Amino acid sequence: MTRPDPTQVRRVAVIGAGVIGGGWAAHFLRRGLDVVVWDPAPNAEAKLRDFIAGVWPTLTRLGLAEGANPARLSFAPDIAAAVKDAEFVQENAPENLDTKRNTLAQIDAAAPVSTVISSSTSGFAMSEMQVRCQHPERTVVGHPFNPPYLIPLVEVVGGKLTDPAVVDWTAAFYNHSGKYGLKMMRELSGFLANRLQEAVWREALHMVAAGEATVEEIDASMTYGPGLRWALMGPCLTFHLAGGEGGMAHMLDHFGPALLEPWTRLIAPELTPELRDRMVEGCLREAAGRSIRDLEHERDEFLIELLGVLKKHRAKYKTGSQ
Repeated sequence: MTRPDPTQVRRVAVIGAGVIGGGWAAHFLRRGLDVVVWDPAPNAEAKLRDFIAGVWPTLTRLGLAEGANPARLSFAPDIAAAVKDAEFVQENAPENLDTKRNTLAQIDAAAPVSTVISSSTSGFAMSEMQVRCQHPERTVVGHPFNPPYLIPLVEVVGGKLTDPAVVDWTAAFYNHSGKYGLKMMRELSGFLANRLQEAVWREALHMVAAGEATVEEIDASMTYGPGLRWALMGPCLTFHLAGGEGGMAHMLDHFGPALLEPWTRLIAPELTPELRDRMVEGCLREAAGRSIRDLEHERDEFLIELLGVLKKHRAKYKTGSQ
């Protein structure tokens, strides 16, 4: 079996052309790849071609790879025809476990044995989905965020029967195609980003249900507050700066008792010495030698530019200009 280098893939198959599958097709076309699509829905081809035409100006602004052209999109009459010459397959079947299992099994039976099969599932573990495949070792989750042609993140994780080399290959392929392929340590229900945003979402529902805040207040608190900082540094490195020159270590030592306060409906884990050390060490790795002052400067420069963009778009929204 000879699998192409992840930087040399030229032909991909997209199975399912709904919101996510269509977004993947747009992304791969922007990267100059040949894209073969199969979708059983009536008028699927016409709808996808119309969608691609509509977003192509956006993709052009984002930057087109050499050879990028909507004409490189083609449709196949069935799954077997779509994947028979594919060097990579992105599966986007409806989020139903039995449907996922059947679709992956059909892809696995028809695709070259060297071809990696990646699922866009938003919640199922690959261990649950790969059970009917003859070659489960080449199946992996590549969970995107909508819209896939704009949001870089793709969470990559294999199942119990997945070859670890396939996980590495898939992350490398996504990275080469302009995505951020984030390899997960292990399977986790909902993956990483979904769990984080779900925690915020559930707390928002609690606050609205209890009459503690309105929808508008919740969205404004995120848009004009932590959401701005998280766009650059995420919650962990942001709190690293909250500790001043002492970084995460000082923040945990000083604010650790606040974990017992009723600031969320979630129950906080015990702040053990081991957890404290892992958080501190992780922030130091992420800082990569940059001092607190360096990070603060980087954050401030980013926020100045981001606030300018936010102000511009808020003004357009309020005036109704296009």
